[in-house]
Amino acid sequence: MTSAPTTTNRHRPAAGRPHPVSTYRVQLRKDFGFEKTQRIVSYLKDLGVSHLYCSPYMQATPGSAHGYDVVNHSVISEELGGESGFNSLVKELHKHGLRAIADIVPNHVSVADPENLNPYWWDTLKNGRNAKYGDWFDVEWDHPKMKDKVLLPVLGGQLEDLIKGGEIKYEEKGPGGGVEGPVIRYYTHVFPVKKGTEHLKDDLTKLLDAQHYQLAFWRVTLDGTLNYRRFFDVTTLAGIRVEEQAIFAESHKVFIQQLKDGLLDGLRVDHPDGLADPQQYVERLAKATDGSWVVIEKILEEGEELPASWPCSGTSGYDSLIKITGLLVDQKAENKLTQLYQKFTGIKDDFASVVYTSKRLILEKSLVAEVERLMSLLVLVQQDSSSPKLDRAAVREALVEVLIAFDVYRAYIQPGNPAPADSLKHLNHAASAAKKALKGKRDAEVDFIISAAKFEASTSAPAKEFVSRLQQTCGPVMAKGIEDTAFYRYFRLAALNEVGGDPGVFGKTVDEFHAWTAEMQRSWSLSMTTLSTHDTKRAEDVRARLAVLSEIPDEWETAVTGWSARAEKLGLRKSDVLPDKNTEYLLWQTLVGAYPISAERLTAYMDKATREGKVHTTHTEHNEAFDSAVKEFAEGVLADNELMQSVKEFVGRIAIFGRLNALTQKVIQLTMPGIPDVYQGCELEDLSLVDPDNRRPVDFDERIALLKKLDADNKAPAVDASGAAKLFLVSRILRLRRDHPEWFVGENATYTPLAVSGPKAQSVIAFSRSDRVVTVAPRFWTSLNSETAAQGTVVKLPAGVWENALTKKNFQGGEVDLESMVCAFPVAVLVKKD
Repeated sequence: MTSAPTTTNRHRPAAGRPHPVSTYRVQLRKDFGFEKTQRIVSYLKDLGVSHLYCSPYMQATPGSAHGYDVVNHSVISEELGGESGFNSLVKELHKHGLRAIADIVPNHVSVADPENLNPYWWDTLKNGRNAKYGDWFDVEWDHPKMKDKVLLPVLGGQLEDLIKGGEIKYEEKGPGGGVEGPVIRYYTHVFPVKKGTEHLKDDLTKLLDAQHYQLAFWRVTLDGTLNYRRFFDVTTLAGIRVEEQAIFAESHKVFIQQLKDGLLDGLRVDHPDGLADPQQYVERLAKATDGSWVVIEKILEEGEELPASWPCSGTSGYDSLIKITGLLVDQKAENKLTQLYQKFTGIKDDFASVVYTSKRLILEKSLVAEVERLMSLLVLVQQDSSSPKLDRAAVREALVEVLIAFDVYRAYIQPGNPAPADSLKHLNHAASAAKKALKGKRDAEVDFIISAAKFEASTSAPAKEFVSRLQQTCGPVMAKGIEDTAFYRYFRLAALNEVGGDPGVFGKTVDEFHAWTAEMQRSWSLSMTTLSTHDTKRAEDVRARLAVLSEIPDEWETAVTGWSARAEKLGLRKSDVLPDKNTEYLLWQTLVGAYPISAERLTAYMDKATREGKVHTTHTEHNEAFDSAVKEFAEGVLADNELMQSVKEFVGRIAIFGRLNALTQKVIQLTMPGIPDVYQGCELEDLSLVDPDNRRPVDFDERIALLKKLDADNKAPAVDASGAAKLFLVSRILRLRRDHPEWFVGENATYTPLAVSGPKAQSVIAFSRSDRVVTVAPRFWTSLNSETAAQGTVVKLPAGVWENALTKKNFQGGEVDLESMVCAFPVAVLVKKD
């Protein structure tokens, strides 16, 4: 099977527009801005990357650790170095032959304190629905409880109590920064005063009542009271309406100009599924950027494909991450690890059941306001519909079930246009699942909701809005219900709990991977690939080590049950739920995956994980007894020398296989179709956990020194804790891509799976790129852990003479023993000699 070159230019940049060959993601922040990034440019050149991949760098909330909380789309962050700092960085990149791409945030802006930093929000709060920027936000101005007002759920108590206590104040002086007074202050929050209401300053209750906003206790959103669209359930991130051309133009003008000026070569778009019309957005962006290289952060579920009609180059890479990780998981261990998980925790639910419960929880606790907004629209749709009138409570019950049953982030239905077949498939699936869950009691209500979702129940303005709003709500239900809840409740094998993944799917076959990758080459050959991001639940090397457990389920069972028994003997568990066995099972996997790990990092992770799981404690409803018990359990484990010696010995036995897995997945990512991204620091072994752990400062001095040593030695290093083998592999393959981009990302590049035969045939992934480069990557390393294990297993190389770029050893085309190709270095990248 040989994949043809990309079949359509729709998914490649326009003629003459550049694109990356590889990228290196840097998390910009106050203490690592443009100037410090400039200092590592020469290192990035030596590493072999073609493009620096910048995290969002527009003006964000002060001290932002990630940049996704933009407050002003017209200003480059002063904390990072401002426009001059950015330009200096780009100049340095160009000096070294490198270019840049940027991560952009079109879906939302930060409306966190102090509110005056966001000029769009400030204008809206001050001047209401007729403000210059009043149409920027999805505000329900005619909300029955707050007509012509924006609800601001920012207070720590009831409004009247805070006024009486003097915590809310009127001030004549403005906050500065060009914003004049008078203002209303509540600690770090600052709010404008509507012109003409200053005379009410001596009666704060009346003054506040006269404003275009309504201050409220933050908990009101839990009851469904909120009248602006937000990012997921984060009230400090307000959605903006980039479906309007003027808003699109103003919020994108900096990036569009940077692309035109050659300061940028492409964009990564954050969360396009939150937009009213992603198809329109991608088309508009392609036109505005003259067909530049653009990838989007689209979370594709199992079996889902990016809409072929979108004029972009692909996704930001989570789909490739899931496929590659799946290759490292031995499917033969599924039953044993399932039985162990059930026996250890007492939990019998499969992942699908956990997802159902988690989504329902999110809809009942976190996204009540979004459900109520959909209901208010459905009431209006029904008034304009010929459908039989239905009971509101019954429709709401059906709506919740439809949202739970929707199995992807969203459909892509545009009112007035034919609905895509895939979108109809997902809607029909949701309808069937919802009806089944409701036992046939709400069939008419489900049918009405689905007809409204297809824009068939009515063609009124509320009906049109419902189509978009429903799709915009499906994403938050998926993200908060699965990634931020179910992933923290189900731990059969934590390596599979990753963004875009399905922990219920236990591993991937080689044939599945080849079929998917060949299609990627045909249709999305310039899509981004990745193994770690700022949002992954675990760094790639943690997943690689945990995947080893699927190869040794019996040894893992002996170890984890022994550790648990020791913890019981030490009295570390205070009761059956302090902590519960499921939390304990997560802790042991986390300890093994990230060892060595400090008490500070382990306890911080477990605190976040248990709050995200929302079983015993949450971010908003703290259970101090449980939280303390988990912390004390983790600290007690780390403090017990006998227990930790056992953990250390176990990790010592599997760490080598984890590092071999890391090389396998890395060589696949770097040579498969697509544009590989290296997340900051991950060119060495990185055992980080979920954010903020994976956003810690990177020791670039260590990496620079080690790369210089590797270049001086000019030979493949040993695979050990230094990480030198991984850095060696990354630098050699990135340089190969840089020197020969046409083999990997050229318009005529191809992908061809290679035949492998012999007893370990299913333990090898082998493929050719453009008949010029061959990748050979073993997997299931514990089964290859002997001198004779690979005997009789051969890879059929294409005709010609091939030189291993990593060891300089030559091979003749035809059947070649696997052992001879990987004896000097665990993976092979062969280059055809002219």
